[in-house]
Amino acid sequence: GKVPASSILASAPSDKNLDTWRESGCRTTHCNLEVLQESTLVFLATKPHILPGVLQEIRPAVGPHHIVVSLAAGVTLQTLPRLLPAGTKVLRLMPNLPCVVQAGAIVFARGSSAGDGEAALLKSLLSSCGLCEEVPESYINIHTGLSGSGVAYVYLFAEALAEGAVKMGMPGGLASRIAAQTLLGAAKMMLETGEHPAKLRGDVCTPGGTTIHALHQLEKGALRATVMNAVEAATNRACDMAED
Repeated sequence: GKVPASSILASAPSDKNLDTWRESGCRTTHCNLEVLQESTLVFLATKPHILPGVLQEIRPAVGPHHIVVSLAAGVTLQTLPRLLPAGTKVLRLMPNLPCVVQAGAIVFARGSSAGDGEAALLKSLLSSCGLCEEVPESYINIHTGLSGSGVAYVYLFAEALAEGAVKMGMPGGLASRIAAQTLLGAAKMMLETGEHPAKLRGDVCTPGGTTIHALHQLEKGALRATVMNAVEAATNRACDMAED
């Protein structure tokens, strides 16, 4: 709600990619240069291999008043300025899927020509999509492994929680809703209390109770080590993509 839909101009090769923008009341075009001519803040949301061609196309229209924000995975803040006019204000952004329900986790890093004003503007706008933090660029690949891919780990865990309840006799739909609410509540407590998750986990356990017996089974399955390995694998893959 911070920017009127009529102030947003989206460009894409096909009408199919623009339907959602039109339904939201945004203006659309098939001309990338038109976006540069009418906008100050420009988001580049392309596949990494497509980005160099787009930058080559828009380069003649990029001026000192533009703020260029790249969402392309693996394209670094060293590479981006080389493909744009000298001194262009460039930032690199990495969101995750829950941004679509305004509960995302977003990190961004600024290039050498982007100042505090550009960073503050971006953070102010994107805070509407969830948590938004400025970080060193080296954290962006870690964020991909932690939160970008991490959403899928959580869905897998939620599925397993619900299936466990189904095994014990609960209807699937109800089990899925309760699993989702359990994850939502646990996450909200972490954010609002600021407590370490180990402290909150300990608060749930009572001597000889159900939770400690269940946690013992999770430890037997090496849940923590497996999740840590998953974050490491996804981070390493993100680094490999950057080198490619």
